[in-house]
Amino acid sequence: MYFVRTAGERDLEKVRALLVESFHATYDGLHGKAKVDELIAHLFTPAALKARLVRRDAEFLVADDGRTIGGMGYAAMSQALTKTVMLHLLYVSPALQRQGIGRDLFAELETCFPDAEIMRLEVEPQNAAAIAFYQVHGFSEVGRNENNAPGQSGIPSLILEKPLEGH
Repeated sequence: MYFVRTAGERDLEKVRALLVESFHATYDGLHGKAKVDELIAHLFTPAALKARLVRRDAEFLVADDGRTIGGMGYAAMSQALTKTVMLHLLYVSPALQRQGIGRDLFAELETCFPDAEIMRLEVEPQNAAAIAFYQVHGFSEVGRNENNAPGQSGIPSLILEKPLEGH
């Protein structure tokens, strides 16, 4: 049984391992191992994870069974968009998918931002499983980001949004 809780600094090594495993399982077939390694090296350094952990207007959650971290979620208020929370990361260990861990993490993240009216995310257009998950949870496509500015991945993404309850 996995319980959703706020992540702590002691979780970051396990979270990084989960993200490395999940990124390879999700994206190697789409972009190749070398590109995925490059993304991981940039996105999931210990310093980058710690910065997410200590950010004030954000929530960093893990699904924990007392021995392992089975999933993680990270969302933060948008700096650019009013009353919008950005869902940046929601990953479940490949071996534990389809057991409700992602649903539980997502349900908790939805409640963490009382001032937000919209939740927004970007998803790889070829990641059919993630797109289906988000559609089931009330998201719809509102645009596309080519991610081709300097310093960006060059990998296009779909932009999905969902109105949050109570607004």
